[in-house]
Amino acid sequence: MNLAQETLVKAWQSRATFIPGTNLKAWLFTILRNQFYSDRRRAWRQAPWDQEAAERIPCGGEDQVFSAQLSDTVRALRVLSDEQREALILVGAGGFSYEDAAGICKCAVGTVKSRVARARKALIEILDGNDTLADVTRSAGGDAARKIMAQLDRLATPDTGAPGGKRRPK
Repeated sequence: MNLAQETLVKAWQSRATFIPGTNLKAWLFTILRNQFYSDRRRAWRQAPWDQEAAERIPCGGEDQVFSAQLSDTVRALRVLSDEQREALILVGAGGFSYEDAAGICKCAVGTVKSRVARARKALIEILDGNDTLADVTRSAGGDAARKIMAQLDRLATPDTGAPGGKRRPK
């Protein structure tokens, strides 16, 4: 669509904002000018498709696999308890010794070792597909997680006791 057509379309869409008795030509020109500037701002990001140039771009298949693996690991880390995640990140990714991690977490060295071992085991099970995220969440949360999920289910379902099936105000 060209600039004049875009201007007329926008003018038609916002015809309710035009004040009768004012200068229609100036109103249309303002719309035209704003559309022109909007097109110019967008133009630098748009380029015609060049098939030959696209074929010369090396593919990044390995980067995509790494990115997918990384996002899977991040999702799996979110399933771990806060304590396990903290210990694993400090020791595994941060390079801290167990003693230093225990000082940061304000707990015993044996506790940090246990948390790291359990976190590693859970991550391996999740990433290998031996354990689903739901199973790990269920086992990590126990009754508390089930109670929270039950409360969320109650909040999500509408109260049909009110007339018309609408929710009653609380």
